Amino acid sequence: MILYYQTHSPFARKALVFAHEAGVADQLQVIHHETSPTLHNASVHAENPLGQVPVLLRPGAPAIFDSDVICAYLDTLHDDRKLLPQVGEARWQALRLQSAAQGLAQTGIALRWETERRPEQLRYDALAEGYRQKIEATYDWAEGALDDEAPLHVGHIALATTLSWMAFRHLPSFGSRARLTRWFEAFERRASMRATPLSGDTHD
Repeated sequence: MILYYQTHSPFARKALVFAHEAGVADQLQVIHHETSPTLHNASVHAENPLGQVPVLLRPGAPAIFDSDVICAYLDTLHDDRKLLPQVGEARWQALRLQSAAQGLAQTGIALRWETERRPEQLRYDALAEGYRQKIEATYDWAEGALDDEAPLHVGHIALATTLSWMAFRHLPSFGSRARLTRWFEAFERRASMRATPLSGDTHD
């Protein structure tokens, strides 16, 4: 299988960290692709009409995207404990945390547009402040809602890779949340995170 990737995408990294944690990373050929809303990448668009990574190319089967779907698929390729719980409250808690993490990453991307990437005369300060408030609220929520005693699941992976990206991009810090920070620092030491470092700049 081929994973269309981007070394500075929190979503692509989530899929690859998941692959490492599920023990299937050796089944992937990882190919970096630069994409952005203003940079058309024909190879990625050919497989995903949204032009976004990650995309998983499977032999003899249609490509699948986005990171949520890729992680769910990768979880079917191993016989160990599933990282996406299949039944009960554990499933909904994992999916809830994944959803919050995905929204946090999307909000961070939107904040970067309003503070760095959009031409300065087109930036909307009130919108940027709204994004900052959402980010801070999500940090507060995660500080209280994170179940750090639960077995590793997809929500943990999504949250860790998002927090790492927020720090990488110098977005509002979560460092004042002591419990969340301790959990994140421990997660960063996992082999899956060390094997998938963030790097590179956005190209528009």
